[in-house]
Amino acid sequence: MPRQASTFAGNVDTLYLALWALTLVIMVIVTVALIYFVIKYRRRSPDEIPQQIAGAIKLESGFMVFMFIIFMGIFVFGAKVYFAQYRMPKTALDIHVTGKQWMWKFQHPTGQREINELHLPVGTKVKFTMTTEDVIHSLYFPDLRVKSDVVPGRYSYMWLEATQEGEFKIFCAEYCGTNHSGMGGRLIVMKPTDYQAWLAGNLNNLSPVDAGREKYQALGCASCHGANAEGGRCPTLNGVFASQVQLVGGNSVEADEDYIRESILNPAAKIVAGYPAIMPTYQGQLTEEELLQLVTYIKSLAPAQTDGISTNAPALSNNPSAGAPTLEGQGASNPDAFRANPIGATAPSGGGTSSTPGAGQSNGTGIRPENR
Repeated sequence: MPRQASTFAGNVDTLYLALWALTLVIMVIVTVALIYFVIKYRRRSPDEIPQQIAGAIKLESGFMVFMFIIFMGIFVFGAKVYFAQYRMPKTALDIHVTGKQWMWKFQHPTGQREINELHLPVGTKVKFTMTTEDVIHSLYFPDLRVKSDVVPGRYSYMWLEATQEGEFKIFCAEYCGTNHSGMGGRLIVMKPTDYQAWLAGNLNNLSPVDAGREKYQALGCASCHGANAEGGRCPTLNGVFASQVQLVGGNSVEADEDYIRESILNPAAKIVAGYPAIMPTYQGQLTEEELLQLVTYIKSLAPAQTDGISTNAPALSNNPSAGAPTLEGQGASNPDAFRANPIGATAPSGGGTSSTPGAGQSNGTGIRPENR
């Protein structure tokens, strides 16, 4: 068995081993009984007629009650493990995850980005908000016993709390194309103080909240929702997250991440009561990462609903020269660490011998670096 490196691991292993043991016991009982009955009650002569048995109500009823108790016990324990894993904690470090053939892209709350590598503090609840730019992927940490599908067009969520420091594997557990087996990486769990030092020592871009605020202004959202999201021609965004929004027709909906995403991409799907349907669609104009940044900014406008674990390494104050991220600043020691295909470099299709990925150079997956 892999190491038990999270708070879930013990219960998941117990459930798995209990199912395995129960299956083994039932298989042995059935096999032994089958062999015994085949030998004991074999036909000894061609004209032998076996004695008819009407049945044993007490035996059959007792067997059904016994199996009902066994399987209900498994169900209750399994449901307990499931709800523990899929009820998101109210206080957690929020990591954004974007899957793409064939890489995992992570972004920390303070803006640091990583590809196929993730640094986390030990003993801290971490929530993942996940999406994908293409096909279905599945983020899997085998040593931490957590896994969740990442589905196009919606957000999925997962959380964990690492209990051991060290380096662990990251996999994609859903077949996603020809280089599925190469879509992996490593999780590095460190002491909280070391994690803060890592944040402070890495160049980074804007935090998701700041990047979302800039995108909000650049898209002209302020012209209708107000410069500070205070409302005007369109509904106010201040405090909207996790609230009940009244819609045309008398229905209401909770303003969660999926509602905000849908309102950006398909604003006509749910019209807020009292406001005209004047918002244009931004379908095809935003990447999944930009959508996540906008959603994060809108969530930040409801601080009472989004109180999480803060960090003392803000994106800009620790890095006065922060700007466009560099390979080294995002944890890569060489350009190949940024490759979607970790198997090996592909020779440039056109002239030039520079090792820096760029125009005219393939990364071995058919995806050019400039399109990531």
